[in-house]
Amino acid sequence: MQIRVLVFIAAFVFVCGARGTAQVTATPSPEASADPYVWLEDVNGTRSMDWVKAENAKTLGVLEKDSRFAGLAADALTINQAKDRIAFPQFIGNDVYNFWQDASHVRGIWRKTTTASYATSAPVWTTVLDLDVLAKSERANWVWQGAQCRWPSETRCLIDLSDGGEDASTTREFDLTTRQFVRGGFVLPHGKQNAAWESADSLLVSREWVPGEMTASGYAYVVKRLKRGQALSDAVEVFRGTKADVDVSPLTLNDGQGNRAVMIVRSTSFFTSNYYLVTARGTRKLNIPEKVRPSGLLDGRLLLRLAQDWTVDGVAFGAGSLLSVDLAATKADPDHLKPVLVYAPGSRATLEQIAPTKSHLLVMTYENVKGRAFVYTPGARGSWTHRQLSFPDNASISVITANRHDERAFVSVTSFLTPTTLWSTDTATGSLAREKMATPRFDAANEVVEQHEAISKDGTHVPYFIVHPKTMNLDGTNPTVLYAYGGFEVSLTPNYNAIDGKLWLERGGTYVVANIRGGGEFGPAWHEAGLKTHRQRIYDDFASVAQDLIARKITTPRRLGIQGGSNGGLLMGVEFTQHPELWNAVDIQVPLLDMLRFEKIAAGASWVGEYGSVSKPDERAFLASISPYNNLKTGVTYPEPFVWSTTKDDRVGPQHARKFAAKLSAMGVPYLFYEVIEGGHGAGANLKEQSNTSALEWVYFIRKLMDPT
Repeated sequence: MQIRVLVFIAAFVFVCGARGTAQVTATPSPEASADPYVWLEDVNGTRSMDWVKAENAKTLGVLEKDSRFAGLAADALTINQAKDRIAFPQFIGNDVYNFWQDASHVRGIWRKTTTASYATSAPVWTTVLDLDVLAKSERANWVWQGAQCRWPSETRCLIDLSDGGEDASTTREFDLTTRQFVRGGFVLPHGKQNAAWESADSLLVSREWVPGEMTASGYAYVVKRLKRGQALSDAVEVFRGTKADVDVSPLTLNDGQGNRAVMIVRSTSFFTSNYYLVTARGTRKLNIPEKVRPSGLLDGRLLLRLAQDWTVDGVAFGAGSLLSVDLAATKADPDHLKPVLVYAPGSRATLEQIAPTKSHLLVMTYENVKGRAFVYTPGARGSWTHRQLSFPDNASISVITANRHDERAFVSVTSFLTPTTLWSTDTATGSLAREKMATPRFDAANEVVEQHEAISKDGTHVPYFIVHPKTMNLDGTNPTVLYAYGGFEVSLTPNYNAIDGKLWLERGGTYVVANIRGGGEFGPAWHEAGLKTHRQRIYDDFASVAQDLIARKITTPRRLGIQGGSNGGLLMGVEFTQHPELWNAVDIQVPLLDMLRFEKIAAGASWVGEYGSVSKPDERAFLASISPYNNLKTGVTYPEPFVWSTTKDDRVGPQHARKFAAKLSAMGVPYLFYEVIEGGHGAGANLKEQSNTSALEWVYFIRKLMDPT
């Protein structure tokens, strides 16, 4: 399993930027006092962990004892640890960097090579930082969370490390020339924090400066300037939000011409933010709507992504568009911006990704969930021209890394049955070269991909992809797993998933990916159609795809299973309670399930913009009507679900999965529950743990959907 639940992480970083999240302790409420399983919200309590260990033993006694489990786990681990995997690149300075894990590097190594060496079939790598060695010397279970290198020299980096995989991290300054942590350099101790380089000798930092100085969502709302050599206690405040905000964090944008925009992002909800330019005279607010987001800088032009319509001086720009404004003029007068249109989507298109090189802009879009790539070039008087790059069709296309020192970029192309290919491009000339292709990990010769549409309850056409054997009979006997996410404007696009292919497709299984509302496949409107009290549309979309599969005689409820994680885990819980008759297997990954308590658990309060709040009567009534934990009913025949989470998940939290399983147990409903002790909001802290979790999932589906009754 490529950890699909990480789309929740992607959604959060997409809106607010990278940062650690909080493990908010559940607080008493009327719901809690009436909840017999609220004690399981004590994440690391002795009673809770004893319960977890007992449940794990029961579940592993079933799934790990299955004769097929060992082979599935071995296949998954072989794929995850294969030394011939593509080492995805990151441009830093004049070199190519990569973070790598395999059997010899369990926690991983950060390494580098030259661009010339990377282009060969066997690059010569130099280890920059070995996390296994570091973890052993410091007696910590370090998990890599990335590096932010100071522009333009890119010789000093802020490295984020998590102990065990939780989002809260430790940040330390690292010197790429000496390959050592900087003695006396910047160090931010463990916490929920975000930092941005302001200059060579100063950072802007948001964190919990004094105990309790956090938002209700568990994030920082005070930004301070920390100068080199200063103690944290001497940092000077630059900006203060409020506890009612979701988050306040710094952001620095740079371009290849030496322009820089230093900003404060005040997130008033998950999807709305105010942006402030940091100047020598203090902060100045940008006069842009709350769903317009600065997303890049190129040639002195600030790039703005629109998630809402915006009219400026009588000119209307539609949601989903990309605009640019002159940075110098914006700094001089942030109240009166003069935006220029860069890109506007069509009715079945969406802007997915932008990435500047030194003088050009890569723009990735989707048309009917099929990838397109363009190079945009700034022209005179704020104008833009563009040309399309000729990548393979019917695939997902994404920028892996773009070099702001020159015009080079690496782009990945992937589809359901074709292994991921890494291409290089020169944005100045538009040239393309296929650099590396992943080794096929499963036999796809007998597989085919189709795209169909289901009609939802309100008449909306909902596309979905189906991957199945060419010889599939339309007799309803095909074991089928249906996957979806449906939230946070996250798009699900064609993707080569080696583990799913090896463990499921090779055995004759069919796999379906549904592009239901709530995602971003067709722009902001597709997402907003399922917000808050309109969310039932998302669940109806998913059920309509299942019913379409059954109507086409591809499968039947006996042979149909469903899978989703995080927000998709909530989707699974809702479908489990609303349509128990449609499935025989439900894989509920790191889920939200108690929607009357979600604001009190982990970082749940930050998602009020997506789900609504129990503090508002109409939204509370809707949440009560769909909350899986609260809608379990006696006397209903439910399929046996597989519910799993991780103890170290300080984003969604394991509380939801625990309480759901405990309630099923009390009702006498069969279930399987498993909690990975480490790993954060995912399937494990290392490749072996992740492989083990994948094997548990697929042996569960094989038992439920392929085995005879």
